[in-house]
Amino acid sequence: MFISELFHTINPKEVKIHLAIKPNNGENPLHVFWNGRFKEWQEWQNQKNFERPYIFSLIHFSGTNWLFAGVYEQLGREKVDNHYEYKTVLSPINRSLVGRLLVEFPKSFRATYLKGENYLEQMKISEIFKFPSSFQHFPGYDRVKILFKELEPIIQWGEATWKTALENMKGIYLITDLLNGNQYVGSAYGDKAFWNRWSEYMANGHGGNKLLKRVIKESGFDYAINNYQMSILEVMNSNSAKEDVIQRENFWKEVLGTRAFGLNSN
Repeated sequence: MFISELFHTINPKEVKIHLAIKPNNGENPLHVFWNGRFKEWQEWQNQKNFERPYIFSLIHFSGTNWLFAGVYEQLGREKVDNHYEYKTVLSPINRSLVGRLLVEFPKSFRATYLKGENYLEQMKISEIFKFPSSFQHFPGYDRVKILFKELEPIIQWGEATWKTALENMKGIYLITDLLNGNQYVGSAYGDKAFWNRWSEYMANGHGGNKLLKRVIKESGFDYAINNYQMSILEVMNSNSAKEDVIQRENFWKEVLGTRAFGLNSN
């Protein structure tokens, strides 16, 4: 089934399609959507991109699939410094499908603002989720590699799959500064293990660590949120003794050389 059949109540010539995709430097629109900030994010534009009554918003999901983020009515715009700020409102048109409808569209060009009459009829329904897409689900302990800015909303909103997994295992984690390559090895052995420990980083950026505190003091909390990556080096049983976890933490510090060349001070 084609999208044009599902949205037959609107004239394609009145629609501007917005293909929201992560820029080289900037926020991932999918994470913005999960955070509940997509409308405001979309309204900020470098150019006059939405000069039609309706905005058909799609967010890159995976491969050739795009997540439907809603049909927005364009109510006007104003020039603010070097950009434009649009005023929009989420239309009732198929509002129940926001976050649930997955659209198949193999984009093979750079343009991300398209005329409805040229492309709506090429888009197909790939899938309709039972529930709206929310935060990315926990990928498995051996697949955790997540930016602080992606982890922050997961911790803030208590995403169930991550919370359950991280509360029930102790272990060793690695923080990597993606700007300069510096690394920090840490351990989670207290109550609710990884979840509580990582929640501290999301609160202040440093988790109480001496050298990380110095970075935050010099560069600010936003530096950590935008440049740090969290990963798991090793998981240990929830019954593991604190001493055993610390022993493995020291092992990884030696392996990675984070005392001599990284952010571990002890």
